[in-house]
Amino acid sequence: MLNLETSQLTSVQDLRARARQNVDQGAVTEGYNADREEIIKLLNGSLATELVCVLRYKRHYFMASGLKASIAADEFLEHAEQEAEHADKLAERIVQLGGEPEFNPDLLSKNSHAQYVAGNTLKEMVYEDLVAERIAIDSYREIIQYIGDKDPTTRRIFEDILAQEEEHADDMADIYNAL
Repeated sequence: MLNLETSQLTSVQDLRARARQNVDQGAVTEGYNADREEIIKLLNGSLATELVCVLRYKRHYFMASGLKASIAADEFLEHAEQEAEHADKLAERIVQLGGEPEFNPDLLSKNSHAQYVAGNTLKEMVYEDLVAERIAIDSYREIIQYIGDKDPTTRRIFEDILAQEEEHADDMADIYNAL
């Protein structure tokens, strides 16, 4: 680890000695600079967001009907699967940081950044998915800025998810404009 006062790397002996301290904390070492509890809270809010999005996309997949429904339904299913992958990455990181991922269904919509709005028509469904993606984009961008250099692993997870959420928003905007 870099010693900021002297701009030198920590000696191998010191790294080895520090690694033997607090081994029960797993990946969270002395060099972890973020507020772990706050990061876990942000991760759990994002986990809820992803799970709510999975549920909404799955509903839309099954409920899509009309002339252009098959194109939208294919996107709904693909996005549901990708949102589930995001949820898995977030839950895994929560555990790595010593937290517990919150999967309680009673708390998901309460903790989610995006709302669960079902929509009745295909256009309403696509609209609600686009709105949810836009919420996730702004939310994750703010989280990335908040984390900064304090937790590069969590930041990278959010950056990867953000990139895919932007793709989802583009997909939904294209479908919305074609309806």
